[in-house]
Amino acid sequence: MVRYVYDFAEGGRDQAGLLGGKGANLAEMTRLGLPVPPGFTVTTEACRAFLATGREPDGLADEIAGRLAALEEAAGRRLGRPDDPLLVSVRSGARFSMPGMMETILDIGLNDASVRGLAEVSGDERFARDSYRRLVQMFGATVMGVDGALFDRALDDLKRDRGAGQDVDLDAADLAGLVETYKDLVRRETGEDFPQDPGEQLRRAVLAVFASWRGERARLYRRREHIADDLGTAVNVQRMVFGNLGSDSGSGVAFTRDPATGRPGLYGDYLANAQGEDVVAGIRNTVPLAALADLDPASYTQLLDHMRVLEAHYRDLCDIEFTIERGRLWMLQTRVGKRTAEAAFAIADELAAEGLIGPEEALARVGGDGLARLMFPRFDASRTGEAIAHGLPASPGAAVGAAVFDSAEAVRRAAAGERVVLVRQETTPDDLPGMIAAQAVLTSRGGKTSHAAVVARGMGTVCVCGAEALAVDTGGRRFTVGDTRVAEGTVLSVDGSEGAVYLGAVPLVDSAVMRYFETGERSGELVAAVARAMERADGARRLEVRANADTPEDAARARRFGAQGVGLCRTEHMFLGERRKLVEAMILASDEAGREKALDALLPLQREDFTAILEAMDGLPVTIRLIDPPLHEFLPDRTELAVRLAAAEARGEDARPREAELLDAVNRMHEENPMLGLRGVRLGLVVPGLVAMQVRAVAEAVVRRTEAGGDPRAEIMVPLVGAVEELRIERAEVERVLAEVSEESGVPVHCPVGTMIELPRAALTAGRIAEEAEFFSFGTNDLTQTTWGFSRDDVEAAFFSAYLDKGIFAASPFETLDRAGVGRLVRIAVREGRAARPDLTIGVCGEHGGDPRSVHFFHTAGLDYVSCSPFRVPVARLEAGRAALEGRRDGDGG
Repeated sequence: MVRYVYDFAEGGRDQAGLLGGKGANLAEMTRLGLPVPPGFTVTTEACRAFLATGREPDGLADEIAGRLAALEEAAGRRLGRPDDPLLVSVRSGARFSMPGMMETILDIGLNDASVRGLAEVSGDERFARDSYRRLVQMFGATVMGVDGALFDRALDDLKRDRGAGQDVDLDAADLAGLVETYKDLVRRETGEDFPQDPGEQLRRAVLAVFASWRGERARLYRRREHIADDLGTAVNVQRMVFGNLGSDSGSGVAFTRDPATGRPGLYGDYLANAQGEDVVAGIRNTVPLAALADLDPASYTQLLDHMRVLEAHYRDLCDIEFTIERGRLWMLQTRVGKRTAEAAFAIADELAAEGLIGPEEALARVGGDGLARLMFPRFDASRTGEAIAHGLPASPGAAVGAAVFDSAEAVRRAAAGERVVLVRQETTPDDLPGMIAAQAVLTSRGGKTSHAAVVARGMGTVCVCGAEALAVDTGGRRFTVGDTRVAEGTVLSVDGSEGAVYLGAVPLVDSAVMRYFETGERSGELVAAVARAMERADGARRLEVRANADTPEDAARARRFGAQGVGLCRTEHMFLGERRKLVEAMILASDEAGREKALDALLPLQREDFTAILEAMDGLPVTIRLIDPPLHEFLPDRTELAVRLAAAEARGEDARPREAELLDAVNRMHEENPMLGLRGVRLGLVVPGLVAMQVRAVAEAVVRRTEAGGDPRAEIMVPLVGAVEELRIERAEVERVLAEVSEESGVPVHCPVGTMIELPRAALTAGRIAEEAEFFSFGTNDLTQTTWGFSRDDVEAAFFSAYLDKGIFAASPFETLDRAGVGRLVRIAVREGRAARPDLTIGVCGEHGGDPRSVHFFHTAGLDYVSCSPFRVPVARLEAGRAALEGRRDGDGG
């Protein structure tokens, strides 16, 4: 029979898959001898069984009853006993941390009778009534489905009637009345009474936490963090300890290092006479954790000792929740803490320097997504002016956007392409869509461990919390700071590193990390940590990293960023601007002489382009793709031409022969689906002279660089090949021109000839194509389109958001490679290509080459290199190193 319930004393942190992260860490702290309130965990297996059937798993009720009986015996109290009740909390705990995304219910066991017993044994009736109103509010919203805003409104109305500024200003009688108001709300909204049976409360609370796994905000968070939907959550049932028993009690959140910067020290928030949810919700502003040294020296000293134990044990930044109940410290939770990208690099580097972790582990703890965030711009300090408000720097970086005051408006404006700043008194989990859409989050309440701070840090979103000077009027869609009124739509600049808010758009400047990659300048501890991480990655990786670069400037920048060549040089980008006229002349030529004249004019321009790029990448491979897009893309827009001609005719103007000729050419070349039309290798086979001109330009550039003492390594790539016969004919033309230039110049010119694999047929016939190709480069953008049957320009706006919402995609297949479909084609092509030509060089040149998760796939698939945009080169280098380490751990020999 499946076992569903484990005591905290039975597990450990290596059982996070079964017990969830919170349950596993509670068990680990129990094993370490730290003061953890006793309890038990209902496993993720029970959750999955519930989600599969919609009912409580067989045997679960009996197991919970048995564990509860043991908990009652140890405590000397029974759940909900009228004269001296045992109370418990019920909290979610998934394998991967999802802060605030699922449900928590506190004070299970209170009812109309036991609340009096709690008041008597505690000697504090106000505390008892406050605990009961929390239970009715949490249970009503979470388990019974009452709109939480109704409870908030009732509380606000009561405070206004009593002239109370904060919850703590309400007395016991006020709270007793509020409980009755809440119970009436439950009855009116649900048609049933708040349950008085403690056993029913516990059972329904556990099942409600299970159900919250499928809640909208939890699903949205999992999609963003790439957490699987089928894991389920565990549920932790734990004896209540109370931080709201007076000034000698309180709750707090602590970090063993600063989660924003990674600096060692004591960081966190504390709130006297409060429960843990008060700290996170930001309903009152906290004090820094260091203030606890004066408020309760003994508990402060104990907490420091426990923090040292946990960081040494976990060998990482630990995030800790604790409660002090009348001078006694209790540890409620620990986990490896979420952190900013800056903190991740700093902490990993420092722990490696201290010898707590090795260099490989230090590399495994940082990632490409974080590195990309560190390369984001920051505000120009000389142009910021005077801030209108300051708060806590909760998540670093700089962002500019229009102020909006609710999640829906943030989503609406962001979808229309506008950058926004979400402004709230404090955020709740329901604000997650707006937080994802926003460039920055600004709140007037809360500390560094509030919901806004924790979620924003995890997403890499700029955040300033606790800006107390802001009077936020959500209903009026504005806030005021002194005499300044800021309406919705006003542009704000938010500095999450300094905690400052500015009116207007402050100019942005590159980060120090970007400066390091541009110049090699190692200024500051963060840059030094990033540099050492890059050295570890470069020493570990097998994959080469090249860049997609179409200009000498891009090529030079990519080389500074560590690129080992150009994996994709798109020649069609060289035909834009003034050169477009020459392409038009080639297309409009009425005979071969006219076409050759246009091609002859293009030749020296292309030669200069290739010469400069080969110089920038001297000694490194430069893969030059022959022209790929349809020729009509170089002509004016069809509709625009027709309208211009019609308008001229309507005005009685003279005929415009060139425009008429252009329109005729556009109509002649018009295709219903140009992505699958006359492009790529097909152009070279049907447009005489085009391939010969481009290959000659490449060959003559190689000759020039060789004669100048350089080491040019040009490679010629034929696009959109679907059949080996296409490549065989095109390759013969390429080699003919290369031989001509070699003979004319007296300089041997050898350029490897390969092809892009961007059609399913090419992948499935890769063995035959490899007979003619010296290298493959996967064009994963087009391969994704043709595998899925998508037209990227159409489908992303049309239905991708719906596919993401419905879980059809975990991520857009244009951002992260679809391993099951496109990835399988890649593996087939690698295997069959190398079987036909063992020395076949294989890379990827779609933007997937710079996506962290995709880089790991390309490593395991056996590619030789990835190529991406220059600014993604450092990300790809880092992830290639991490992929090699992952491969060694998994035994692929990486």
